[in-house]
Amino acid sequence: MAVQITASDFEKEVLQSSDTVLVDFYATWCGPCQAMLPVLDSFKAPDGVKVVKLDIDQGAEIASEYGVMSIPTFKVFRDGKVVAEGMGMQSEEQLLAMVETK
Repeated sequence: MAVQITASDFEKEVLQSSDTVLVDFYATWCGPCQAMLPVLDSFKAPDGVKVVKLDIDQGAEIASEYGVMSIPTFKVFRDGKVVAEGMGMQSEEQLLAMVETK
C-alpha cells in the first residue's frame, strides 16, 4: 500500500531511504491516477521496497526537478538516484519490473 508523502518529506522518505522507493507522482484531479489506486493498493512490494505517493500540486518543485511532464508518472529511486521510470497506467507486473531493475 502506498504511503502519502509531502514535499517536505521527500528528502527523508525517498532520497535518504536505505530502501528502494517507488514514487507515484499523481494529482487528485487526474482520472488515470485515480484508476491506478486499486493497482497500487494491491501491489505487493518486495522486501526492501517502499511505495509512496506525491501529489504534484503540493510538490510541484520536486515534480519539475525530476522532469514529471505527465501523470501518473512512476520513478524508482535507489540510493537517492532514479534507476527506473514509467508513465501512464501500469500493471502490477510493470511496477514489479521497475522496482527490480538493477
